[in-house]
Amino acid sequence: MPAPNRPVSSLRKLGLAIALMAAAPLAARAADAPIDACFVYSGPVGDGGWTYQHDLARQSVDKAFAGRVRTRYVENVPESSDAERVIRQFAQDGCKIVFTTSFGFMEPALKVAKQFPNVKFEHATGYKMASNVGIYQTRFYEGAYLLGVLAGSKTKSNTLGYIGSIPIPEVLRNLDAYTLGARSVNPAIKVKVVWVNGWYNPGLERQAAETLVAQGADVLYQNTDSPAAVQVAEAKGIHAFGQDSDMSRYGKRAHMSANTVNWGVYYRHKIQQLLDGKWAPEDTKWGMKEGMIELSPLNAEVPPALAKTFEDKRKAIVDGRLLPFAGPIRDQTGKEVVAAGAVLPEAGLWSLKWLVEGIDTPLPQ
Repeated sequence: MPAPNRPVSSLRKLGLAIALMAAAPLAARAADAPIDACFVYSGPVGDGGWTYQHDLARQSVDKAFAGRVRTRYVENVPESSDAERVIRQFAQDGCKIVFTTSFGFMEPALKVAKQFPNVKFEHATGYKMASNVGIYQTRFYEGAYLLGVLAGSKTKSNTLGYIGSIPIPEVLRNLDAYTLGARSVNPAIKVKVVWVNGWYNPGLERQAAETLVAQGADVLYQNTDSPAAVQVAEAKGIHAFGQDSDMSRYGKRAHMSANTVNWGVYYRHKIQQLLDGKWAPEDTKWGMKEGMIELSPLNAEVPPALAKTFEDKRKAIVDGRLLPFAGPIRDQTGKEVVAAGAVLPEAGLWSLKWLVEGIDTPLPQ
């Protein structure tokens, strides 16, 4: 039998690979046999972004719980009926806990969870729970706000470019926070957005980045998974940011910092709960304070005064003194949505469906 964490490279190989990786049912194992923790990925582990970071976290589980937990994963799983098939196969093959790592896996995970009440499920970025389904999200918007501070300070054209994936609250929060951060230091900022309607499509992401540059953007940011925007920025002589992981290797001059996520702190936490018999479904939203959101080192060309401003604001977010969605905030139409002295409530934050003032591109219908 191959190593339990060997990848499944595509769905065409899924049937054979899952069968080869399948472990004996839990009831048939020796008492000291490791439990299986299984991961469903929407993209390839080599995407350099979202899935890459999830897989680094999975590897940290292997290391932290060596001999007690073994991990398995399937990559490139579409957010369709294929997801349900993969999740069900993991449950049938004895996985004790299954992590489904993309928004579109929510309904398939809930459906399979009803059929396997003794298996624990954890869904990333969703909003529906069950007795054996927990959800976990990041406060990515905290890092996006800080990158906006850098962008607003460094731009010469006062035009920032943003590559949007899918206009769900998770993505809109990041876009809004990025804009709010930029306008906090430069009220003249305008943000232009190109939506690619997908999470990982390097070709479309590259085209979007080039379109934004043609529209005058001299700083690029994205809520997609590939480093295409950073590569375009490097070639065009402008600035960019990494998303999900440190993408500086794709543009050493262009890359100013990255909004990265350390999923490992959460995965190790939940698996430890499982081993201790204390797992329970939770609605977890962690950010910089908990160590889930981390900003990669600043580019050496960031001037000392700006680096200090950046660090002061980072500490203020961690300490709770700076709240990115504190008022006054106006939406694209100029309507006040958060009054001065108020803060956007948690319920509004996690269901956010509007864009802030300063974003030129309308919200897709």
